[in-house]
Formats: sequence, C-alpha cells, structure tokens
Amino acid sequence: MLRDSGKPWSDGQSDAYNSDPEEEEEEEMIFGENDEDLEEMMDFSDLPTSLFACSVHETVFEEDLHRERFEALFRIYDEQVAFQMFKSFRRVRINFSTPEAAARARIELHESEFSGKKLKLYFAQVQNSGEDTDKSYLAPPQPVKQFLISPPASPPVGWSQSEDATPGINYDLLCAVAKLGPGEKYEL
Repeated sequence: MLRDSGKPWSDGQSDAYNSDPEEEEEEEMIFGENDEDLEEMMDFSDLPTSLFACSVHETVFEEDLHRERFEALFRIYDEQVAFQMFKSFRRVRINFSTPEAAARARIELHESEFSGKKLKLYFAQVQNSGEDTDKSYLAPPQPVKQFLISPPASPPVGWSQSEDATPGINYDLLCAVAKLGPGEKYEL
C-alpha cells in the first residue's frame, strides 16, 4: 500500500487485514498488476531480433572448441540462431528468429563470465525504411521549387550577355607611379 511520508511503516496493523478498495486500485495502477498492463509489458514485438556481443575473448575467433562453447550459450534460447563474427572488432552479431529469444538471452547472459571475461550483450539497432519512420520526429519539408539542384542547360529565352564597360584610365596617376623609384622619398 502507498503510505504518506509522515506515517510509519509499521503502525501495529497488518496490511493483510487492510482492505481499502481505493488504495488497492491505486496500487494496481502504479505497479501494473492487472492482466492488460502485464501483457503490454511482455510485448516484445518492438524489440530487435539481433544482439551484439562486445569484448568477446580472442579464443572464440581462433579456436573451434571455444567458438562452439560460445554458440552453445545462445542455442539454448533459439535453435535457428545465426552468428556473424567480427574478429577485428572483437564482436559477434547474434541473429535470433524471434525478439523473445533475443530478449531472454540478453537478460540472462548480459555480464556473465565466458573464458574469464564479462560478456556484454546489446540489442542491435533496427533500421526503419522510409515508410516506417517514427512519427515523433519532424520530417523535412516537401520541396516546392528546387532552383539550386543543377544549373540550367541553356540560358533562358531573351537573355543576352551584357558588354563590359571600357575601363577609365587615369594617365596622371600612371605618370606619377612611373616617376617613383626605389629608395626615393615621396609625399602623399
């Protein structure tokens, strides 16, 4: 039962004889003791079917006996399990046929000892296709006009190149610069 912080935990009465329906309903809402909440908590459909085992001992990749022992750990949960060995990363991808088997293996074998090292198991991330993307994230806006994708193949109709104006030459300035010599003093 939920208690106020001011009430002591043992108040002389047994909780077995305390039958307040409001408190029981509140407790069920918090702890999810009704069947619908329990089924929802046990729903594995959104979990991936693959695990990654990290920091796997080197002998698993080198010796057949250790590899067979490693694979036997996971064959208990699923007979159709498949393994992908990544020796340079010291990781193994373990593909199960159902998410339930992957979850059970993760729960029971995570941080267990194997060949003197702790086995670290993580769920593989699920890659969603474009249609299955999560609606909780904003999607980029639909493009209305895309002018900057590529330049046009030819100029628009009626376009003509403008002619450059002839530069203005200041002969007095050119003459003054020509008279300057290296090392001479000049005044602005």
